[in-house]
Amino acid sequence: MNASFAMGYLAFLLQGALWTVGLSVIALLWGGASALVVALCRISPLRSLRVATALYIQLVQGTPVLVIIFLIYFGLPSLGWSVSPLLAASLSLSIYVSAYLGESWRASIQSVPRAQWETAECLALSRLQRMSKVILPQAVRIATPPTVGFMVQIIKNTSLASIVGFIELVRAGQIINNTIFQPFLIYLLIAILYFGMCYPLSILSRRLEIRGSDKAYA
Repeated sequence: MNASFAMGYLAFLLQGALWTVGLSVIALLWGGASALVVALCRISPLRSLRVATALYIQLVQGTPVLVIIFLIYFGLPSLGWSVSPLLAASLSLSIYVSAYLGESWRASIQSVPRAQWETAECLALSRLQRMSKVILPQAVRIATPPTVGFMVQIIKNTSLASIVGFIELVRAGQIINNTIFQPFLIYLLIAILYFGMCYPLSILSRRLEIRGSDKAYA
């Protein structure tokens, strides 16, 4: 393999890595928006809403992400809706993120000290004002470290999009390996690239968690 071919393959892998990052960002944004709704529904005064979202969380968390991808990519076209690999992967990962982050954020909201809730009620604030001005700003600080840590799981789960032909990092490696037949080298490079994306997030999550603990005990 000459140098120009090697650089071309490396560029293709890096392009796949960029799509991995892009898909992760889409899943975090779409799934995060849905997760906030899920979290708020989980603490709703309406019991039916709490039960419905609890069932949704249990259903999603009990279903492999790969099955969700298959349901969307192969199931929706059978109902007359055409779905691209990018859309199928984005929707599937967003559903996955919404369930896991929704439950995590629900716990963060309920971790805000009860005195803060009672103080907000004593100020005669509406429920919307209590949540937006008092509770959620504090919950965001609590939820940030686990959310950053969870981004590692999002990045790693994007590899499942290769099953439906979306060219992210793993799929790019598969295409290259089918050409040059050097699986050890290719998948070693893939592992290094995943490590390069995930390890900084893991370190950041730990530092945020330590900083939050220091402030709590200060």
